[in-house]
Amino acid sequence: MRALRAVAAVLLGAVVLAGCGPSGSGGDDAPPKGSAGPGTRTSAGTDPTAGSGPTASTGPAASEQPGQSPGRSPGQSPGASTSAVPAPGETLVRVTRSGGFAGETHTLVVKGDGSWSRLGAKAEPEGTGKLSQQELAALRTALREADFARLPRIATGGPKIYDGFFYTFVHGGYEVAGEQGSLSPALVKVAEALPPFTQG
Repeated sequence: MRALRAVAAVLLGAVVLAGCGPSGSGGDDAPPKGSAGPGTRTSAGTDPTAGSGPTASTGPAASEQPGQSPGRSPGQSPGASTSAVPAPGETLVRVTRSGGFAGETHTLVVKGDGSWSRLGAKAEPEGTGKLSQQELAALRTALREADFARLPRIATGGPKIYDGFFYTFVHGGYEVAGEQGSLSPALVKVAEALPPFTQG
């Protein structure tokens, strides 16, 4: 009987020691080393720290080159516009002049190749022609220097000119208008580079 009790005591001791685990108390309740904590999402079978290195994808912006804006193709400069250099058959500038002593209205339409047409108050044709290469170059220079994108829509502040003209310029998607005395020097150069508003 003593031998049986001794064997039972040894077995019971071994079971108690095995149940304590390597940590000494509650070792089975501790999460395994390297396992993800609360709120961390990981993929099954992967290292939870994976994806934080330089090869991690950060969304759509990760595929873009440095300095490249979304939606812009490589090599396309910001603000680039072809409106200032229209095709030969497209309108380069359209200017309407009204008022004056006679109170008449005339419109000049100049195309990209220098050809122009003059229209009356009711858009009836009054004449056509074509600018020389030098005249066309001078008009393009005046338009570029006027910088329509930065001009106020209505020019104001100049002296009142009785029986003066009122001008409306349309160029590159912008419309600028003003009394003759309020036009900026750059717009005056544009007007001077145009064909005549009247015959003769």
